[in-house]
Amino acid sequence: MNIETVEKPMRWGELDVNLFGIENDWYGEKFEKPLAFSLAVDQEYLWFVASHQDAALIHPMARPGVFMPELWKYDVAEFFLLDPKTGRYLEFNLAPNGAWWSALFTAPRVRESEEDKIIPDVATYADMSPDGSWLTAAAIPLYYLREELGFGDESMMNVNFIVHSLEQRYASAADLGGGKPDYHQPDKFKKVNFFKLGS
Repeated sequence: MNIETVEKPMRWGELDVNLFGIENDWYGEKFEKPLAFSLAVDQEYLWFVASHQDAALIHPMARPGVFMPELWKYDVAEFFLLDPKTGRYLEFNLAPNGAWWSALFTAPRVRESEEDKIIPDVATYADMSPDGSWLTAAAIPLYYLREELGFGDESMMNVNFIVHSLEQRYASAADLGGGKPDYHQPDKFKKVNFFKLGS
């Protein structure tokens, strides 16, 4: 999973990162309008950027920048971050309007705590166009990811989307196999690859 390394602090409105597209859904059907995402790190944050040039149906209780459970019932972008040494992983959900949710897991679908524990100092941003297309981003503190999940060269990740709600079409950057959509497959996440543009 490619993560761009940026030397200067990143700022919403001035993001200049590579976007990677996901063209097909879980069942191999091509999206009319591709999904796109980026992962990047500056000195303080892991940035997760997601976009879709199509209208989104957002959780009716979701508010920009506010922690909100069950975002996955509507359109959402997600990333999963695994610590391969412990098997613990983070699920982070980001709605098109910047609402977010996260939880730590000790094994597939086994939450570390049933109580919601909000990651400190998370910042989210969103831009929703009149035509329905959207761009959203979250900045998650590196200190938290390093302390909780040993975030670094050995980490494993995946990026997923749920779009076209309530019909719901599922998409994954990593190949998670067939069958019923299931994003909680940490054994199939991809190893991170930190890179700098031009290197």
